[in-house]
Amino acid sequence: MPPVTPPAPPVEVRRRDPLRLVRLLLWLALLAVLLALPLYLDAAWLKAGQYMMIGAVGAIGLTMLIGQAGQLSLAHAFFLLVGATAYTVLSGPTDDERVVGLGLDPGLALLGAVAVSTLLGLAFAPVAGRLRGIYLGVASLSLVFLGLYFGQAFESLTGGTSTGRSPAEFSLFGFPFSNAGPEIEILGVPIRQAERVWYLFLALTVIAFVLARGAVTSRIGRAWRAVRDSEPAAAVMGVSVGRAKAGAFAVSSAYAGLAGVMTVLWFDILKPDESEFGTYGINVSIAYLAMVIIGGLGSVPGALVGALLVNGLPQVLSLYAADLGWFTGTGDGALTPILISSFVYGAAIILVVLFEPGGLAAIGRRIAGRLTVKHPGKEQ
Repeated sequence: MPPVTPPAPPVEVRRRDPLRLVRLLLWLALLAVLLALPLYLDAAWLKAGQYMMIGAVGAIGLTMLIGQAGQLSLAHAFFLLVGATAYTVLSGPTDDERVVGLGLDPGLALLGAVAVSTLLGLAFAPVAGRLRGIYLGVASLSLVFLGLYFGQAFESLTGGTSTGRSPAEFSLFGFPFSNAGPEIEILGVPIRQAERVWYLFLALTVIAFVLARGAVTSRIGRAWRAVRDSEPAAAVMGVSVGRAKAGAFAVSSAYAGLAGVMTVLWFDILKPDESEFGTYGINVSIAYLAMVIIGGLGSVPGALVGALLVNGLPQVLSLYAADLGWFTGTGDGALTPILISSFVYGAAIILVVLFEPGGLAAIGRRIAGRLTVKHPGKEQ
């Protein structure tokens, strides 16, 4: 009697998640809108959008460090200053007797600034590997004061607090992101400096976002989360705790350095602040921390939303203030767009901590979960 062949197991048909396709289409639609905005907005609104993208790049790096790797850092302003200074020095002219310049191509100077920020982040990694929680936060905060001190002391690099120094105009493969060079029109709209810098910042933001999403979903991201949840358990599973922490701090520093390059291009001047409440002071580190808390710790898309609120709100208020006559008071007690914005995102942090610790990203996941199609016969 021939052996009975057992029936073949049923082939499991994988169904595509429709929600994933919807998310992809929404991201593509958002990108298309951002590409078209320079054709319809004036330079002031484009300038405000550029500042939001600066915050987005820096917040992406910080949310990976705090939310994914579980390391508290308040040194983001320091690495912004490092990136801005490195780019200005590397791309600066060599014939200026007042300041140091190496005369490199601006594209290479940008990469060099990111590399310098990464190396300094690695140099701080041994401290980050030994400390945790609030102790690491206080230790990293000291870098902000060191950055302000050295920025004011080494005037040959930064230009000093009185005059500062201007960065080299950015160009890529000979194409200038300024009003110089060939005239370009799209649909009858001239593409000048504001539009060109918008597209430059948008490209940098998209690259930073894609790389961050890839890191979070890869083995690197899983190692970060293992260290965040339990260092002993991560070590038992074969994760090098020290290497994971050092890598997270280096990646976050690289993102902050890139945001620093974008900052100095946005202001068109490098000027180390005279106090801790300037462009590279404590207030900037706290603002980036607010971005990742409001957006949701560890969420890369949430960092974008947090930057939109924290960096975008003062810019929008300033633009509307000119039209509506707001903030016309003078004196120490006068309300300003920055002060109003601080109140708003301070209140947002309190609401997030009290009612939704996962931030806006958790709210988005909850809404997406309710919209998910339940497959019949599949246990939910």
